[in-house]
Amino acid sequence: MPVIHDNELGKITIRRSTRSKHITMRAAPDGSLRVSAPMYSPLFLIKRSIASSRSELKGLLSQHRPELRYSDGDQVGKSHSIMMREGSSIGVERQGLRIIVTLTPDSNIQSPEVQSLLREQVIAALRREAKGYLPKRLRYLADQYGFSFQRVRFSHAGGRWGSCSSNGTISLNIALMKLPFELIDYVLVHELAHTMQMNHSDSFWQIVAKHDPQYKIHRARLKREAPTV
Repeated sequence: MPVIHDNELGKITIRRSTRSKHITMRAAPDGSLRVSAPMYSPLFLIKRSIASSRSELKGLLSQHRPELRYSDGDQVGKSHSIMMREGSSIGVERQGLRIIVTLTPDSNIQSPEVQSLLREQVIAALRREAKGYLPKRLRYLADQYGFSFQRVRFSHAGGRWGSCSSNGTISLNIALMKLPFELIDYVLVHELAHTMQMNHSDSFWQIVAKHDPQYKIHRARLKREAPTV
């Protein structure tokens, strides 16, 4: 089955079938997108259907993105880690750079209750790291390469590592703090390039390549990661 990779939607698997009368799209269990199409549908027509449904598909994928599971000893971002201990009641709290999970003898860190509490603290830890590192790094790269932006916003919504609005506001996913520094820089350069080209034209990629000569390698590596927390 043909597979295409989209900058925003990620992996898209295309399945042509004689039983398909129309082009339909759905989220797969692994969080990727699957497209069913009539047997002789040309690829350009399938891509056009995907493009016209882009907003709806991003929402669909964000709802079906597989949730991460956290365990004792996991590293969170660049500085935090998860530590488990036994106690008389279940609880999760941050103490410095540690996320402490307190479990009773009959409880389990993988239970939905504990994972929900843990995720809240993971988000808080990643947001703290993101606010401390990303604006400074973005400003440094902008000054270094001659870009200009208005402000930075943060989110933890799945589906996108970052975005840039037409008014120069750059939105960054706090999940960036899970990535190696060179991939963080690639995303930041990518969004800064959008302050000059609000598209993914050849001119846009030339700007990215000028400031990240290894962007194709970084782009391929990023596709293997998911912007989820």
